[in-house]
Amino acid sequence: MVTLNKTTEHTLDLFGMTCANCALRIEKGLGKLSGVMDVRVNFARESVFLRAEETVTVDSLLNTVESLGYQATEHDPNKQSETEKKQKDHIRVLKIRFILSLLFSLPLFYGMVTHFQFLSFLPMPHILMDRWVQMILATPVQFLIGFPFYQSAYRALRNGTANMDVLVVIGTTAAYGYSIFGKDLYFETSAVLITFILGGKWIEHVAKGKSSDGIKALLSLRPETATVKSNGVWTEVPNEYLKQGDLVLVKAMERFPMDGIVEEGESYADESMLTGESMPVEKKLGDLILGGTVNGNGSLVVKAMKVGNDTTLSHIIKSVEESLGTKAPIQRIADQIAAYFVPVVIAISVLDFLVWYFLLVPGAITRIETSIAILVIACPCALGLATPISLLVGTGRAAKRGVLFRSAEALESVSKINTIFFDKTGTLTEGKPKVTDVLAVGISEEKRSLVFGHVLAMEETSDHPLAKAILAFGKEKQYHSGNADMVKTITFPGGGIQTELEGNVYFAGKQVFVEENGFVIPETMRSGVEDWTKDGVSLVFVGIRGNLQGMIVFRIEDQIRDSAKKAIADLRSIGVEPILLTGDNPTAANKVAKSVGINSVYSSLLPEEKAKILKQLKVANVHSAMVGDGINDAPALASADVGIAMGTGSDIAINTADVVLVNGDIQRIVDLIRIGKDTVLNIRQNFGWALGYNLIGIPIAASGLLAPWVSGAAMAFSSISVVLNALRMSRWK
Repeated sequence: MVTLNKTTEHTLDLFGMTCANCALRIEKGLGKLSGVMDVRVNFARESVFLRAEETVTVDSLLNTVESLGYQATEHDPNKQSETEKKQKDHIRVLKIRFILSLLFSLPLFYGMVTHFQFLSFLPMPHILMDRWVQMILATPVQFLIGFPFYQSAYRALRNGTANMDVLVVIGTTAAYGYSIFGKDLYFETSAVLITFILGGKWIEHVAKGKSSDGIKALLSLRPETATVKSNGVWTEVPNEYLKQGDLVLVKAMERFPMDGIVEEGESYADESMLTGESMPVEKKLGDLILGGTVNGNGSLVVKAMKVGNDTTLSHIIKSVEESLGTKAPIQRIADQIAAYFVPVVIAISVLDFLVWYFLLVPGAITRIETSIAILVIACPCALGLATPISLLVGTGRAAKRGVLFRSAEALESVSKINTIFFDKTGTLTEGKPKVTDVLAVGISEEKRSLVFGHVLAMEETSDHPLAKAILAFGKEKQYHSGNADMVKTITFPGGGIQTELEGNVYFAGKQVFVEENGFVIPETMRSGVEDWTKDGVSLVFVGIRGNLQGMIVFRIEDQIRDSAKKAIADLRSIGVEPILLTGDNPTAANKVAKSVGINSVYSSLLPEEKAKILKQLKVANVHSAMVGDGINDAPALASADVGIAMGTGSDIAINTADVVLVNGDIQRIVDLIRIGKDTVLNIRQNFGWALGYNLIGIPIAASGLLAPWVSGAAMAFSSISVVLNALRMSRWK
C-alpha cells in the first residue's frame, strides 16, 4: 500500500530582493529542500507561496532564505502592520541613500554637462576638474552608499548567477578604477549612474508598497467583536472566538461577523461588497447571511455556520493573495538578458587583455585600457533604462487620459488582451438606485403635490437605499416634503413602513406588504406593474387610506452609464470581445447586456465563481481583463491577467486592480489597450538600442579602436537614445 504524504501551504514575506533574479535564486534555493513541491516567488509583492509536505517546517524555510542572503518572515494577515513597518524602514533607507548620493553627485554631474558643446557657456569652476576633489565626491557614493550593490552582486555570483547589480558593480568599478589609475577621469560616470539607479529603486519600492492596501481593506470588513448567546445571556466576545453553532445577535447597521442562517427576526442586508447585488436583499427565517455584509434596519439572530478562515470573506482574501502572488514583473526581461550578458562581457574583456598582452603587444600592460573600454561600454545604464523610461512615458500618457497603471506588468499584459469581462453594478451601470417612472391611481392633480410631500416625509424616516432614491426623485421634481418631525413611522423589518399624516394612513413597501394591509392593485395599473416586474427592476408600492384613497408605484432601477454602449462597440472594433460577469439575477443582467450590446452573460455568480472562470481562461491561454468597482470584484480583478477598477468604486477594488479608471469612464479602456501596445513596442525598441550599441561597440572596443573615454561617451549616447526613443512615444496619437 502506498502512503501519501499530507501537504501544507506556506506564505512568507521577503526582504532584501533587488531584481527578478533574486526571486529566481530564492525559488531555486527553496525548491532544493526535501519535501518542497511548488515554489512561486513574486518580486512585486515581495513574497513567496509554496506547497510542501507537513514535515517541512517554517523555521527550515526561513533559515534557507537567510542562507541565500535575504530575510523572511511567516506571512500573517493579522500582523500586517509588522510587515509594513519593515517595508517602510527599507523604503526610508533607500530614500536616504538616494538623497545622499544625489548631493555628492550633483557637482560631478555639473562638471560633466559643462563639457557638452551646447552647454559650454556655463561657468566651470576648475576645482571640479581636480582628480582629488572628484575622488572625494565619488568615493562615498561608490563604496559606502553603493555598498549594497556589491553585496547583492556577491550573493548573485556566489550562487552562480548574475543580476543587474553585477552589471552596476562592473561598470561603475571599472569607471572609478580607471579614473584613479588612468589618464582620464570617469568619476562622474560611476557616481551619477548609482544615483539614478537608487532613485529608480526608491520609486519602485514605494509603488510596490501599495499592493497590500487591498488586503488591508478586506481585513477591515471583519468586525472585531461579536455578540454571542451564552447560558441565556448575550455576551460580547472577540470575533476569533466564534464557534460553529453559536447564536449571534447582529443589530441594525452592524456587520455580520460570520456566515450563517437567520434564526430570528427580519431585515435586509447590503451584500453589494460580496455579491455585486446593487439592491438590499431581504433576510428572514432560514435565509443565508454572509460575513462582512451590513445588516439593515432590523436586529437579527443568526446561527453561525462558517467562522474564521472558512467564511466567504476569508476565501475572498485568500483568493486575492494567491492571485496577486502569481504575477511576474516585466523587469524580468532585463534581468534575464543580464544573466547571460554579464558573463559574456567579462569573458570577452579578460580574453581581449590576454590576446593583447601575450600575442599582439607582448608585455604591454597599458592594453588593459582596451579591457576597461569593453567593460565601460557594457555598462547597464541603457539596459537598465530600457524598461522604466518607457513605463514612465507610457503611464504618464495614460494618466492624461484618466488611466492609472498600478503595476509595471499590467502594461505588458494589457497589450495582449483579447477578452474583457465587465461587472454590471457600478461598472456598466451607475451603481445608484434611481426612480425612472411612476404610476399613480386615485390621486388628482390638485392633491398630487400634497400626497407626494407626505410620501417624502415618510421616506425621510427610513435609511433604506430605495427610500433615498424616492427622496432624490422628489427633490428633482421639486416636491416639498411635509414636516418630518411630526411623522410617527412604524417600521416592519423586511417589509415596509407605515405612517399617519393629516387623517391619512400611508403604507410603503413591497407589493406583498401593501396587499397584506388590505390594498388591491387596481386593474388600470396591473399590466404596467407586470411589465416592470418582468424587467427585473425594484418596485416600491405606496398605499393610501383615509380622506384620500389611492396607490403609487415607483419604478426604481440602476441606470446604465451613458458611455457604456459606445465603449463596448469601440472594444469590438479593435478585436476585443466583451462579456458580462455579475452576481445580479439573470433578468437584470440580460437586460443590461442587451442594452449595451454584450452577447455573452454570466449571472448570479459569487466572487469565487467569478475568479474561477478567469483562472480557467488563463489555463486556456485566453488573455483576459476584468473591469469592476466593488469588493465582490476583488478576487476576479486579481485573477485576471489585468484587473481594471473604476475610480469611483471601492478602495478594495482600486487597490487590488492593476489599472484604475480615475473618473470611472469605461471608454478609456480602449485607450489603455492601445497605450499598452505602444509601450511594449517601445520597450522592445529600447532593448534593441541598448543591446545594439553593445553588439557593435564591444567588438570595436576589443580591437583597440576605442579609448575608455570614447566608450564612456558611447555608453552615455546609448542611454540618451533610449530616453529619446521613449519620449518620442509621448507624441503618438
